[in-house]
This record gives sequence, structure tokens and C-alpha cells, in this order.
Amino acid sequence: MITAEKIAELTGHGNPIFTLELSQKPGILFTGGNDKGLVEWSLKDNSFIKVMFPVAASIYAIHCPAGYPLLFAGLRNGDVLVFDFIEQKIIKTLKNHRSAVFDIKSAKNKRELLVASEDGTVSVWSLDTLEQVYTIKASNDTVRSISISPDEKFVAFGCRDYSIKIYELADFSLYKILTGHAMPVFTVQFSPDGSYLASGSRDAQVKIWDNPSFELIKNIPAHLFAVNHIAFHPSKPYFATASMDKSIKIWGADDFKLYKIISREKGYAAHQLSVNKIAWGGDKLISVSDDKRIIIWGLNLD
Repeated sequence: MITAEKIAELTGHGNPIFTLELSQKPGILFTGGNDKGLVEWSLKDNSFIKVMFPVAASIYAIHCPAGYPLLFAGLRNGDVLVFDFIEQKIIKTLKNHRSAVFDIKSAKNKRELLVASEDGTVSVWSLDTLEQVYTIKASNDTVRSISISPDEKFVAFGCRDYSIKIYELADFSLYKILTGHAMPVFTVQFSPDGSYLASGSRDAQVKIWDNPSFELIKNIPAHLFAVNHIAFHPSKPYFATASMDKSIKIWGADDFKLYKIISREKGYAAHQLSVNKIAWGGDKLISVSDDKRIIIWGLNLD
């Protein structure tokens, strides 16, 4: 039986929190939202460290690529700020998108950064030079989410036009278009072993797509409202979903069964508004919400 307990609650944001990211340095968390800056927290003693830098618009995406001393922050105005941990300052602003940046991911083997935007494109940047190398026209509408398969063969884009676009990462050629969701796709995540892709939508459904055929193998009526984010445990066969319905749910990554609901209705001192993003730090699950709070949950998954 999976048990969950609230370990800590971090407060300080004055407005909704839209995104979070674990640092390359263990024990450090970054959060951003409809505030004036990007915030750094210590997970060792669950405390505020500092505001890293001010921002001119809401932060929708944060990414810390492995092997680089960099943090990327995607803003509502389309800018991507590049912060260098060694120099302790913003060293560049990536300017390509004129609409909001919703997700940022990196391809380790290609040493490239992918930036998804409300303008329907995904810009590709060299992590070494921070220069733009390519643009993918993925949709006529917003590209909301990016996931790269563990073997870096495919990249998936969750789109506002209800579709999921699968591209081959090597040359960014379109491989397949997945349809089935009845509303915008908010999140896509490949499983850690790469055997399938999970997608979550405003239609409250989670769909499981086989890799490499990308045939639909399972539909899960997961939540009452939009599925905002899906996060796989890095080593155990579970994934978590965060929803606009204020709940977090824990599912089996091998049997797709529901194992735990974390919500106020279930007696937890949980979020009071939409849960926007989640991240695993070992067996701890970190969640951020429109209620301006960061909650750290301890889960016994054995």
C-alpha cells in the first residue's frame, strides 16, 4: 500500500506558480510563475535561498540541462533567459519567439536545446554556442509540451490542436501524428524505459501510446479536469499526474492502475487550486500550484 505524507510547504510566491525544476546540483529547486523573479530553494532544509534574477514577464518553463552550468527560463513574452551558474548572471536572452514559451528540453547527444512556443514552432539551439540552428513548424497553434525518448530517437510535442506530433530527433522529420484527445494536449512524457509515451490533456484523459508504433494501447479517465503534467518516478514503476482538479494521483507505470489520490477530499492538506507541475526527487514528490504554494510529499512506494 502506497502511503503519502506532507513533509513541508514552501511559501513566498505572491502569485500562482506555473513551473518547477530540480537543479543539476542535488538538493536545489527552482520555481517560477506569475511573479517578478525566479526563486531558488533548498530541499535539504526546505527553505528559501534567494530570488535568482528578476523577470519582465511570467515564467512558464525552467530547464537545467545535464552537463552544462546553465539554467534556461522561458517567459510569457517569448524570451528565454540564459543564467550561468559560474558567472552567477544572465549571459544571454534567446530571442526568436514572439509568443509565450511553454516548455524547454535538451537533447544530450545532439547538444541541442528545444524550445516550444505558443506560436506553433519549436526552436532548436546549440547548447555550446547558444545560437539558433533550426526551427520546427510543429503546429498552427500552441506547442505546449516536449518529451524526448530515452534513446533520443524521437521527440514528441503536445499541441493545442488536440494532436501529438512525433518527430525523428536526428533530422527533425515528421514521423507520425497522434490523434485521439478531444481537447488540447498539455503534457507528454516518455516512460523511463522508452517503451511508451504518456499524454495528458485538457480532456482529463491520460493516453498511453506504444513506442515505436505509437498505436494507442490504453486510455485512462484520469481526472475530473485538465491533466496539467505527468512525471515518471526515475527508478520505480510509478508515475504521477497533476490536475486542474486540485489533485495528484499516483499510477502504476506497468499496470496503469490507480494507487493513490492526494487531495483535500482524501484528507490531505493538499493544494486548494490547480496543481500545475510536479517533479520527483527520489521518493519525494514536489508540486506547485495556482494557490502560490510549493508542497513536498514523502511517498512510501514499497
